[in-house]
Amino acid sequence: MAKCDVCGKDESMPYNCRHCGGTFCADHRLPENHDCTGLQDWNDPQGVFDSGFDDSVNGGGGTSKASSLADKIPINTGAGGPLAYFRGNMTYTFLVLMWLTFAAQLVVRAAFDYELMQTLFVLRPYYPEYVWTWVTSVFAHGGLYHIVGNSIVIFFFGPLVERYVGSRNFAILFLVSGALAGLSQIAIQIVELNTITPLTGGVLGASGAALAILGVLTILNPDLKVYLYFILPVPIWVLAGGYAIFSIFFIGTGGGGNVAHMAHLVGLAIGLAYGQYIKQNRNVSAPNRLEFGGGGGPGGPGGRRRF
Repeated sequence: MAKCDVCGKDESMPYNCRHCGGTFCADHRLPENHDCTGLQDWNDPQGVFDSGFDDSVNGGGGTSKASSLADKIPINTGAGGPLAYFRGNMTYTFLVLMWLTFAAQLVVRAAFDYELMQTLFVLRPYYPEYVWTWVTSVFAHGGLYHIVGNSIVIFFFGPLVERYVGSRNFAILFLVSGALAGLSQIAIQIVELNTITPLTGGVLGASGAALAILGVLTILNPDLKVYLYFILPVPIWVLAGGYAIFSIFFIGTGGGGNVAHMAHLVGLAIGLAYGQYIKQNRNVSAPNRLEFGGGGGPGGPGGRRRF
């Protein structure tokens, strides 16, 4: 069961619009019935209604509306345009952005210097005013193993959550949880370290967002079977609980390497809270089995953290 985004009706077989990512009942599933963003090009003379026989579509006999910002973009942003694919596939869009950002890190570091790479992509406690790093640090990563581990988790879990909450809400969850996870990590660095200097390490990585996704699924179906490293079957609540226990332990002891455990814990907490909200408003469930492999490790304050 799921609730229609327009009327709130409980629907046993909800419809997910591939143009805007929303969830709708049978009465509101068509784009014209829920004010879908895909409608913006329906009066486009080059769009779906241009039959070549009716000159009125060119504005000769009708009234024109003020052009929107999308009309000024030199790309077809309508339902049939090249961007339509991304409306229902934010998970894979974010994965592509992660790998493009990782490649950009390597290029900037090789072509310019390490400091510029950090300025562009690493969220550091000495420079919290670099607000662009609140977002770029979510997509940046500290190495190949780091990005591969996060990509595997997001690849398998992300589409499930996106399907339940819609592409727009999934994108908000991913970006907000990732940014807040990073900000929480530099906050604890500021508290724990006596002196913050330009050399004090920062944080980067999508683990905060990945753990938010994990937290949502833990609430929706705590008994979801996950094949850890494709071998060991464990309920998803055990996996989430393990992350929480390790994070709390290393936050308390202040040791464990270069992984941002506060970021992990905050990301998981955001996911659990949002999952509870979804569960109270929509009666949804997750599949009973899922396979994925991933990696991680302990960490503590100081140094550039990967999360």
